[in-house]
Amino acid sequence: MDIINIQKSYGGENPKELSPLVLAYIGDAVFELFVRTMVLSLGNAPVNKMHKRSREIVKAKGQSDMYFKIEDKLTEEEQGVFRRGRNAKSHTMPKNADLMDYKHATGLEALFGYLYLQGNMERLTELFNSGTSKDEEN
Repeated sequence: MDIINIQKSYGGENPKELSPLVLAYIGDAVFELFVRTMVLSLGNAPVNKMHKRSREIVKAKGQSDMYFKIEDKLTEEEQGVFRRGRNAKSHTMPKNADLMDYKHATGLEALFGYLYLQGNMERLTELFNSGTSKDEEN
């Protein structure tokens, strides 16, 4: 499957019509893949060290922090998708996550899912790079 033409391959509903939790579901996987790719790009290392580094970015606090790094770069449409995800009524929450961090993380995942299903990889990459620019230096 050609990832750039994902919307054509996906062939499902318009991402605007999907529930925010469905967008967050796919966005979680997209975000994880972006993070793992970034960590791998920093160089070969033992897998447990790469996992530890990834975990800090992927957890709710890391995603919430990323949102605040990119929030002023979001278009009005992207802000709307984020808000829908943030305000969605989820029936689960990780044990070790702050409620607001979790809500912001869900909003960010919904945004990533939305952009992914639209096939807008350029924008997705731009936002991810903006949100992780300082993280890469650590």
